[in-house]
Amino acid sequence: MSLHGKVCVVTGATRGIGRGIALQLGKAGATVYITGRTLKSSGDVTGSLTDTAREVEERGGKCIPVQCDHSKDEDIATLFDTISKQHDGQLDLLVNNAYSAVKMISEHKGTPFWDQPMSMWDNVNNVGLRNHYMCAIHAARLMVPRKSGLIVNISSGGGLKYLFNIPYGVGKEACDRMAADCAVELRRHNVAFVSLWPGPVRTEVVSQLAESGHLSTKENSGINFAEGETTEYAGKAIVNLLADKNLVSKKSGKILLTSDLAYEYGFKDIDGRQPPSIRQLRFLIGQNPKTSWMGKWTPGFLYLPKWLLAQAGNKF
Repeated sequence: MSLHGKVCVVTGATRGIGRGIALQLGKAGATVYITGRTLKSSGDVTGSLTDTAREVEERGGKCIPVQCDHSKDEDIATLFDTISKQHDGQLDLLVNNAYSAVKMISEHKGTPFWDQPMSMWDNVNNVGLRNHYMCAIHAARLMVPRKSGLIVNISSGGGLKYLFNIPYGVGKEACDRMAADCAVELRRHNVAFVSLWPGPVRTEVVSQLAESGHLSTKENSGINFAEGETTEYAGKAIVNLLADKNLVSKKSGKILLTSDLAYEYGFKDIDGRQPPSIRQLRFLIGQNPKTSWMGKWTPGFLYLPKWLLAQAGNKF
C-alpha cells in the first residue's frame, strides 16, 4: 500500500505508539513530520526525534523531526506554518498522539482523586486534550481548502468507563467527543476525523514501568500488557485508513478499534500475531482475576456487539 506523495504529522513520536505510527507511515512511503520535546538521545533518555527519523527513513519514508512543546501554542502554530510553507498548504494526515502524563498517572495509581496533586488535571489534559484541539484547528485550516484529509485522535477505552484515574477518563471521553463533533463540521469538506482505540500496547514506558514494579502484572494493573499490541499495530491501522476511499462516508466521527480495523483490512501485527480485541469475550473475561480461568475456555470468535459495549458508558 503506497502513501507516496502524502504529507503527515505525528505528534509525540519520540517513542511508543507515535513512533510506531511514524514507522509504518514511512514504510508506506509518506513524508512524515514528527514532533516531541527530545531532539537527540542523551544520558538515560530513551528515544528521540532523531532516532525515530532515522528509522523512518530506513523504512523508505522521508521524515522531518520538529522539536515542539505541545503545551505551548506558539510552538504548535510554528509547526503547521512550516508544513504549509514547505508543501504549498498540503497536509493529508494529523495524528494527535502527544501525551505527557503516563509516569504521573502510574506514580499515583490507586490514590483517590482528592489525595492526588492538583496538577494532575493539567498534566493529563493540557497536552493530552487541549493540544489535540489546537492541532486539529491548524490541520483543518490546511485540509478544508484542499477538500481532503484525515485527523486521528489516539484515545482508549478509558473514555467509556473508569480507567486509571478521573482526569484520564474525562480526557479520553473528550477526545472521542471531539472527533465526533468535529466530523459533523468537516464532513461537507470531505475531511475525516476519527478516534482510534488501540488495545493494551507494549510501549517502552510500559516495559520500564513493569521492570520497576509500577505496572508489573495483570493483577496489579488490571490489564494484560503481555498479550498486547506492538507500537506499530496502530500505525498499520492508520495507513489503511488513509488509503480508504470511503473513509469520510463510512467512518468519520466514529470510534475505531485497531483490532476491528485489522479484521476489516486484513492485516496482522508486525510480529505476525493477531492481538486480542477488547470486544472479545475471551479477553474481557480474562481481565478479571476471578474469572480469568474461564477466559482460557471461551471461544475466540465470540465478540461483544458494539451497541452492548457502549452500555458500559451509559449514564442514564
